[in-house]
Amino acid sequence: MSMPVIQSEIENKEMPVFHLGSIIIRLLKLWWLFLIVGILAGVVGIYYASSQKPAYKSRLTFALDDGDNGGIGNFLNLASQFGINIGSGKDIFAGDNILEIMKSRRMVEGVLLSIDTFENKPYTLIEYYLEKAREGTKPGKSAVVHFPVGQDRRTFTYQQDSILYRVYQGFAQNNLVAQRPDRKLGIYEVNVVSPNEKFTKDFTDRIVAQTNAYYIEIRTKKAKETLDVLEDRVASMKGNLNSSISERAAVQDVNINPAFSAAQVPVLKQQTNIQVYGAAYGEMFKNLELARFQYLNEIPLMQIIDKANYPMEIIKMGKLKAAILFAILVELLVLVIWGLAQLIKK
Repeated sequence: MSMPVIQSEIENKEMPVFHLGSIIIRLLKLWWLFLIVGILAGVVGIYYASSQKPAYKSRLTFALDDGDNGGIGNFLNLASQFGINIGSGKDIFAGDNILEIMKSRRMVEGVLLSIDTFENKPYTLIEYYLEKAREGTKPGKSAVVHFPVGQDRRTFTYQQDSILYRVYQGFAQNNLVAQRPDRKLGIYEVNVVSPNEKFTKDFTDRIVAQTNAYYIEIRTKKAKETLDVLEDRVASMKGNLNSSISERAAVQDVNINPAFSAAQVPVLKQQTNIQVYGAAYGEMFKNLELARFQYLNEIPLMQIIDKANYPMEIIKMGKLKAAILFAILVELLVLVIWGLAQLIKK
């Protein structure tokens, strides 16, 4: 027998090991194994789905009007006369920045430390959240750390600060989603996920309300400072004007029949002061009204469209879905192990 013929016979003997048809035939002979493994994996999946606690997801949508600077040219005169910066923070804090503010540590921790009633008992939100998270688990270090109602934030221990920070990170990364689903629209959406339905609703409502209050504060801060300064100066100028009017009347009463021109000098001085103070008061009062308009115009408006109402969306894997998913994954794992075993055997 020649060498090519021997080589051909060797290849024909090895071919069925890697031939697709041969592999399928071998797998069909092991149908009972895959059936048993699939059933067991499905049972494990059903047990896993049954043991998992459901999570509740809220959905709140709102529209945001950032206000309008209005292009009021008279404010340039206000700045030049009094050296006051009336620039607005709109460019810095407008639009999508409110979403980042909502997920900031200041906002999330502020809501977690707020107080509400759960099961007819006052709790801080973080205390109730940790209490529910600890249910069914072995007590750990976090079990001895509490956040009682009324405790000052400045008196927190290092452990309390650490746990509060970890909970904030979990919410910012996994439990709290603030986004604008459609970039073409000015509609914003907030989603919160937690194991308790009431907690989910309360956290959603409070994070939006607290963010709105802080957003208004930072957006109107410069306009409010300008308004406060002008109100003080207008009050001071009005006092000077009233004082000059009173002084002129007092001088005229003393000099009822002035025979000399020198006696009229104090009256003329007070008359000049009245004219100067009157003109300045009129201009400042006009600028004060413009500043009030600017302050009101800077206040952003957050209009809630859909509130986070009951019932919340329940997030939980169904038993059938879990059984199918577990069965498929385990079957694939068994298939990979079988294939590796055949290669090693060969």
